[in-house]
Parts: sequence; C-alpha cells; structure tokens
Amino acid sequence: MKGRLMISVVAAIVLLVGNEVSAQILHKPIPSYMFAHFEENEITFPSGDSTAFVRFFKKLDTLFFFGEGDVNIVHIGGSHVQSGTFSNRMRRNLLSMRYGIEGGRGVVFPFSVAKSNTPSSYYSSYTGKWSYCRNAQAKTPLRMGLTGMAAATSDTSATVTIVSRERNSMDSPHDFSFDKVQVLGRTDSDTLVPVLYLDSLMLYPVSHDPDKDLYEFALPRFTDSLVLGTSGGPGEWHLTGIVLDHGRPGLTYHGIGVNGASLHSYFKCEDFERDLALLEPDLMIFAIGINDANTARFNKELFISNYMKMVDMVRRVAPDCAILFVTNNDSFRRSRRSYYLNQNGPVVQDAFYQLARRYDAGVWDLFRIMGGLNSMKQWESAGLANRDKIHFTERGYILIGDLLYNALLDRYLEHLKSVSSQNDGSR
Repeated sequence: MKGRLMISVVAAIVLLVGNEVSAQILHKPIPSYMFAHFEENEITFPSGDSTAFVRFFKKLDTLFFFGEGDVNIVHIGGSHVQSGTFSNRMRRNLLSMRYGIEGGRGVVFPFSVAKSNTPSSYYSSYTGKWSYCRNAQAKTPLRMGLTGMAAATSDTSATVTIVSRERNSMDSPHDFSFDKVQVLGRTDSDTLVPVLYLDSLMLYPVSHDPDKDLYEFALPRFTDSLVLGTSGGPGEWHLTGIVLDHGRPGLTYHGIGVNGASLHSYFKCEDFERDLALLEPDLMIFAIGINDANTARFNKELFISNYMKMVDMVRRVAPDCAILFVTNNDSFRRSRRSYYLNQNGPVVQDAFYQLARRYDAGVWDLFRIMGGLNSMKQWESAGLANRDKIHFTERGYILIGDLLYNALLDRYLEHLKSVSSQNDGSR
C-alpha cells in the first residue's frame, strides 16, 4: 500500500506539472529537420499487448521511487552498438531521469586485442600475444558467448586493460566505478587462473563456476580500471567477456555489438543463452538487421525465421523480459565504387512489425522516423550520417539515442499516469 501510494503521488506530480514542463525537465531537446518525421517518434505495440513493458516499468518505479532493486537493459546489434555512442547516450539519458541513481557499466570486452574499435564509453588495451575471433567472421575457431567476441593466449605475460571512462564525454562524465568483476572465460589447465591487478595488489577469484565459465572477483575498493592477466600454468586462457558492477541497486545498460554482425552471427555463439541468463535482462532491445538486409537477395521469410530463433533463445532464459524491436535505418549498398539505395528497407520494416505482433513486443520505427526510403542522403547532407550511407556520425548517434530515450520516456510517463488513475479509482 505504501509503495502504491508513493507511486501515486509521483504520478500525480507528473500530471500536475503538465506535458510542456515535464518535457523541459525530462525529455531531451530534438532539433528540427524537414526531411525527418520526428513527430512520429514513439514506441508502438502492434499486438495491442504491452504487459511485459508494464512489468519493466514497475521495476523502474521501485528503483526510482524507493532506490531498491536492479534494472537490466540489454541492447544488441552490430556496428551501431559496437561504436558505443548510441547505447551510451541511452545509458546516460536513463540515468539522468532521477538524481543519484547508480549505473553499473555492465558487459565489456577488450576490442583492442581483436584489432577492432572499442566502444566510445570505455578504453581497452592489451599486452602480449593473443589470437582472437568475432562472430561476424566466416570461420570462428574460438568458442564465443554473448559478446560475440573471444580472445585466447598462452603468453603468461599477456594482459588486457579496461578503463570505464568515456572517451568522448557528454557533459559531465558519469562515474562508472566498480568493486565487483565477473570474468567469462576458460582455461585448459587446472593450475592456470585469471587474476586482476589493482595497483600493487594481485587479486585471485573469490569463486569459480566451471559450468558457467565464470570467475568472480571482489575488489577492496571502488575503481574505474582493471588489468586482467593470468597466474599459474602453463596453458591457454580464453576470454569471452567481462562484467563490471558495483553490487548496489541501480540501472545497468549493457551494449552488445559486433561490427558486421547479423542474426546468423549470434547463432555461432554457443554460450549466448548461458551468458545472457547471468545478466537477467528486464528489457531486450533488438537492433540486429542492417547486415542481414544489406544484400540484393533479401529473404523476408528467412529473416523472420532467424529472428524467431533469436527471440526464442532470449525467452528461454528470460521469459518475462520486455522486448523492443528497432527497425533498420535507411541505407545504401555499395557495389563497384558506387552507392545504390537499399530497397529492402520497407520490407524489413514490415518484418519487424510482424515479429512484434507475434511476441507482444514494442517497435521503435527508426526507418519511418528518420524519413523513410532515401532519407539517408539527407541525414548525410545534414552531417548526421557517414559517407558510407549506412552508419551515423557521432551527432547522428547522439540524436537517435535522444529520440529512442524520449519515446521510451513517453511510454513510462503514460504508465505513471495509468497507475495514478487506478489508485484514484480504488479510493
């Protein structure tokens, strides 16, 4: 009763301040472009059933109003997510909804060891000799999990370093310090174990679950950086992911993305479901598809079938999590040094709506919002998209991050109003 009363009070405040003031307080300002349809920036539910989102919003209520519980969001895609700006803008925006809300950094991987770009929200570096693979490769010799990445070494001096500081800080940098580290990996030797270096300390795992290939570390203090190496051996160490957390109530936004990844790429990840279960997602944002549709012979039925397989993988370990599909952005295909409009955009758009109806999921129609077919040229002219006419510039990623956040916020405010109305009617 106390919880419902508190939520009712907050919801009433939302109603009292009105849409105009609440927009100034919570919504992010969106610039105007004649070619875009920002007035249609919303999350829709084609099946009419938003029950899973109600559960997700209730968890937000508990966190925002009582400072209790953990909320986990997993945003999975390809290079749009690996670049880091889009997902980090969402992360920062959500954490700004209430002052003092803690934010765990979540899943990271040292992309530098795989000669790939590290997401802009953290740094990575390495020493020693490593082999590596990513799920977008034709051949993947190393076993992979949720991150779609893997690295291996027999070099006893090899290390990776992660620094959870934003490289391109937006406004004031957020503190993503952590004192709890979970390392996903395996060794082929009983004597070889991962270790963390913290200043002059060498820390061993406090626990190891061989069934989950999970090593857990408890740090003596909060930090924003770690160095991961090995001790013992000889043997080979395989690393597939690192989870940075603080062990306190909060909101964690996990960005999972691999350059060039398609749905089929993630099917190569044998430990995908096992690792996802560790995160206990409350909201799954699916943004995979731009690479699936970057072909002259796009098969809509196969695309839907593959997505059904992907959603079923998620549902097996997180049956109650809310699902949000993000439609592909408009794009062009390159052939023989020329760019051709990718005509698959509307077909893929319809496929996402079919999937949303099937799974009672939400849809954020980026394709429609940005202006539909052939709008990518105008985004490029406005400095919002790159010359490859597939990816966005940093400004563009920040903009779509603000748009998605505003759309999600609108639905959440509707939820608060609904709670307030229900409580008023029960008096």
